[in-house]
Amino acid sequence: MSFAFATATEILFGRGQSRAAVGRIAALGQQVLLVHGSNPARAAWLRDALQDQGCAVTGLAVAREPDLPMIETGVGLARQANVRAVVALGGGAVIDAGKAIAALVPATRPTLDHLEVVGQGLALDHAPLPFVAMPTTAGTGAEVTRNAVIGVPEHRRKVSLRDLRMLPRLAVVDPALTDDCPRGITLASGLDAITQVIEPFICTRANAMTDALCRDAIPRGLAALTRLMQAEDAVARDEMAWVSLCGGLALANSGLGAVHGLAGPLGGLSGAAHGAICGVLLPHVLRANRRAVEDGGTRARMDQIGAWIGQAMGQPGIEFDDAVTLLADWSRRAGLPTLTQLGIDRDAMQNAADAAASSSSMKANPAPLTAQDLLKLMQAAG
Repeated sequence: MSFAFATATEILFGRGQSRAAVGRIAALGQQVLLVHGSNPARAAWLRDALQDQGCAVTGLAVAREPDLPMIETGVGLARQANVRAVVALGGGAVIDAGKAIAALVPATRPTLDHLEVVGQGLALDHAPLPFVAMPTTAGTGAEVTRNAVIGVPEHRRKVSLRDLRMLPRLAVVDPALTDDCPRGITLASGLDAITQVIEPFICTRANAMTDALCRDAIPRGLAALTRLMQAEDAVARDEMAWVSLCGGLALANSGLGAVHGLAGPLGGLSGAAHGAICGVLLPHVLRANRRAVEDGGTRARMDQIGAWIGQAMGQPGIEFDDAVTLLADWSRRAGLPTLTQLGIDRDAMQNAADAAASSSSMKANPAPLTAQDLLKLMQAAG
């Protein structure tokens, strides 16, 4: 057995770590780009703390999932301010934006040259700026991954900018930053986090390290998310932050599958939120994979996932098909929209089914699924 395991240079996990890390961030560079969500007031504490450390802080608001024009604007702003380090405080979109900007500020080639699928997918020609990720949602695990997902409007696709050196210098996972996250965001991002420990567990590139992360995280995530849909719960927030971190580590070191293979094209075609797409697709992809997979070991893993779903939903011992139906029904009752409600029509589904074949996520899916298979499962999720 042999494998390499890549992650952020350093990970700080636990309540209170975000404020404790300020001095460490300031030491990376005195000219800092602070990437945050649409409301700058939520990042004011970090801006003030960095300024108290002598940093000159330039702010950049990210109000939606990043696209190429947004990233190029951010790169220009960072270069103008002579930025030496980038910090992202926010959800997965904010972290992806900050990560991409940190990667591209030193680059000399056009951004498109480095993008997968729609560009040449070239490695960066210079090392990225030091980057610090501080997630405020439990979802994407982007704080420990080596890529950033960027929308390219002219191609109506979401694609990755990817380089091993894009792994953050420091990941600060403070579950307190996720407390009182709105219910809809908690649900969608939480289902994304759960998807990102399920897909690496059953993908073709699973390994001993990712198995150790996912086998523990799947039941913990399912249990914690069901509690959070009932009431605010600090312990469940801690659990989901851990599950999200495990998902990021796992996907960066094994792979994903058809859920994410479809989510990229669907997001690019519709503008719908990534986490919601993943959440609504998950049960239907699980069912399609279970029917198509031939490897006995993978079938056993999928049956174990079904058992964990049943246990979390209060119905232990149910069969796999019943478990994934239960998950779909529970998600819908909790407020997760269907694909149609997300603005995804039949044409977008067909285009996504055709485009998924070229996505990096599909390469690790545990079973071969045709474009017709993918279309059929999306219609079931519609």
